[in-house]
Amino acid sequence: QVRLEDSGGGLVQPGGSLRISCEATGDIKKIDTILSMGWYRQAPGKQRELVLVTDNFDRTTYGDSAKGRFFTSRDDDKNTIYLQMNSLEPEDTAFYYCYARTKLNEEYWGQGTQVTVSS
Repeated sequence: QVRLEDSGGGLVQPGGSLRISCEATGDIKKIDTILSMGWYRQAPGKQRELVLVTDNFDRTTYGDSAKGRFFTSRDDDKNTIYLQMNSLEPEDTAFYYCYARTKLNEEYWGQGTQVTVSS
């Protein structure tokens, strides 16, 4: 099994930046089969939506809200992916969920971390 531990959420002012992280833990052999990782988010009363997902070839798919403002990086030694969010707006307030998919199309989700953008 793979567990995704996302963290780093919090309160940030409009226009500010925040970095959240997601560490994959558990079965190392299963972790090695992960093909893509990324983030989705869900605001109150709204459907979960794509933020961005990146694969092992460093190809990244962005949701409309993330383009030009959000970026991802990874530390393979730590099995960790990061989401750098810049120019945050109140509309970015949501629970952010880490996501991973393996070569067998198994999907894993983190428990979520709350990001609140407010003055």
